[in-house]
Amino acid sequence: MHRFAKPSVFLKLASAIMPWAIGITVVTLAVGLYLALVASPADYQQGDTVRIMYIHVPAAWMGLFCYVGMAICGTMSLIWKHPLADIAARATAPIGATFTALCLITGSLWGEPMWGTWWVWDARLTSMLILLFLYLGYMALVNAFDDPERGSKAGSALALVGVINVPIVKFSVDWWNTLHQPASVARMGGPSIDPSMLWPLFLIAIGFTGYYVVVLIVRVRLELNERRIRALQLGGVGQSAADQQHLAVPAKQAGAGE
Repeated sequence: MHRFAKPSVFLKLASAIMPWAIGITVVTLAVGLYLALVASPADYQQGDTVRIMYIHVPAAWMGLFCYVGMAICGTMSLIWKHPLADIAARATAPIGATFTALCLITGSLWGEPMWGTWWVWDARLTSMLILLFLYLGYMALVNAFDDPERGSKAGSALALVGVINVPIVKFSVDWWNTLHQPASVARMGGPSIDPSMLWPLFLIAIGFTGYYVVVLIVRVRLELNERRIRALQLGGVGQSAADQQHLAVPAKQAGAGE
């Protein structure tokens, strides 16, 4: 596993994965949005307002997924001190924050006509808001230190502590009987949503995942190239020998797929 975390190996794999990720993203989002907005039926109680669900729910899943990924990368960064894990965590944070913000915004738009209010301090809503603050706190923390290594350690520690919030978000509707409706997809006994609504949800979730992979690869490539340029400009001054070994990406590979 450690071998695959080398930047040169990552760039080679990324070049192979990128076209597939783009294709899967475009196809699943196009088909999923068509089914969600045109082909799927309106809800018998909510009418067409239920179509907000097709963006809201996958965005919520991705907000949680990205945070777990960021915490895993943070753990790898703390244990093996590999710069690629730290770069992946930093690249994931704004993507996860965007999905979480999208979830909160669409949830508010959905809540006003259904609940009669834009916001309530419900357990699910509050824990999702905390998730957004964790993302923002991580991004602020890793950039708050002059020493990038200290920033990475502090950010990784916050990511690990904050991952406790992920199961709280997931099970908040089971642990507390609040305004938010109970789980209807990932629950004991199987989904309670009709397949005509479930398939668009899954397709858009796959599309969002593909989008995350594409943006992650682009951001990691950019960061690797920027670090390589800085290392070349400094001529090795201030860079540790291990860092140089990991980040000395051949120019042909570093530019591949850009």
